[in-house]
Amino acid sequence: MELTKDLTEDIVREALVWASLHGGVVGDKTNGKSGTSPGVGMVHVPLALLPTPFPRQAFEQALELATHYNTLVDRVSQDSHFLRECLAHTRKADSFTAKLMNIYDQILAEGIAQDIQLGLHRSDYMLDMATGALLQVEMNTISSSFAGLGALTSQLHKYLIGRFGQDLGLNVENVPENSAANDFAEGLGQAWLEYGNPNAAVLMIVHAKETNMYDQHWLSFKLYEKYGAKVFRRTFAEVAAQAKLDEKRTLLIGEQPIALVYFRSGYSPDDYVSDRDWDVRLLMERSTAVKSPSISYHLVGAKKIQQELTKPGVLERFLHDKDAIAKVRESFAGLWSLENDGGDHILEEAVAKPEGFVLKPQREGGGNNIYGKDVATTIKKLNQEELAAYVLMQRIFPTVHDSYLVRDGVCRTSKIISELGIFGTYLRNGEKEILNKQAGHLVRSKVSDSDEGGVAAGYGVLDSPYLT
Repeated sequence: MELTKDLTEDIVREALVWASLHGGVVGDKTNGKSGTSPGVGMVHVPLALLPTPFPRQAFEQALELATHYNTLVDRVSQDSHFLRECLAHTRKADSFTAKLMNIYDQILAEGIAQDIQLGLHRSDYMLDMATGALLQVEMNTISSSFAGLGALTSQLHKYLIGRFGQDLGLNVENVPENSAANDFAEGLGQAWLEYGNPNAAVLMIVHAKETNMYDQHWLSFKLYEKYGAKVFRRTFAEVAAQAKLDEKRTLLIGEQPIALVYFRSGYSPDDYVSDRDWDVRLLMERSTAVKSPSISYHLVGAKKIQQELTKPGVLERFLHDKDAIAKVRESFAGLWSLENDGGDHILEEAVAKPEGFVLKPQREGGGNNIYGKDVATTIKKLNQEELAAYVLMQRIFPTVHDSYLVRDGVCRTSKIISELGIFGTYLRNGEKEILNKQAGHLVRSKVSDSDEGGVAAGYGVLDSPYLT
């Protein structure tokens, strides 16, 4: 859709005012205090001015998959033999995975202190342009971001279409409701209630400098408003200085008991500055506090596990409903191990035609994947053991759309591609499943010639689907 200059300026102005009034903000990286002092150095969240077309059938397909993937993550997390076997080579090749596995082994050896499992997941998808297939990009089991700001972006787009709908020729009913912030707060709140101590608090593990803090604060405020649960934000270093376990393995920050540890940090090696940070992660895992995610849920989110689940017969080990198995398998993109298990032919193809593949390390947070000719270069220079730290994935080429992207108050027309994220919440206490639901959505868009797409990492913008 091509807008006139005057109409574009009117919509941009209205969008920026609405975002500022409603908390659609992130930290301004040009301000030294941004990310450390709330309310200082804020700028509107990078956004698409209008929602991006997305097929209704594919959107509904993604929503339906959420509960199946929630169940899959939980069941895989309980199979220690599968996790250890799948990650054995990765553990040798990747020090980050090795340290996570060391914690996992110690927790299993001494006994898991908490039977309550809380999953706050986001499964990301792209629509393959050539086939029209909805294909999973990755499953996020730790620090699944933008439930707060993603829901706000949907509200913003509904407002703008309501305000300018006649000029735009768009129908507000085609922008789906987005309950992500409320649903994530519900997951946290229900886990807090299940812990059973109304005097215990929620501990959110955060970065020392976090420009995406307002997305996190949305969940904290909703959690307090609905459940009365207090949230304490602490870095690994602060927890190291303040935390201890009592004789019952209750986690205490000072004298404050903690019911739930919610990780918005800890997904990258950079988050662990020293061995003391790893010791703190172990301390929290050993406690009776609910962890979101637990160390086992964290490991299930590894790219290697995602790849192993695509192998014939593996899904049947964890899911028993044939219809669910078929629907999950239909969403799998091509994924290949680079371990020494007969994958030489796919390595040869990736070197010959690297533009058709993405090389993925066991990392989260944006900026880590390898694309294009760098795929071939990396494969050639790494030995067999080093390659085990990666998985090779089919590169998905989604439909390109024309859009208006607004960053730092400036609107530019761009050709974009989009990724749909579906949030899911899962809560189990022992054998009792308490919560398993689809929990809202997120669209992130980026210029079509950009490889990476992380909004917080500076590559993309927040968006919404306009169902067609």
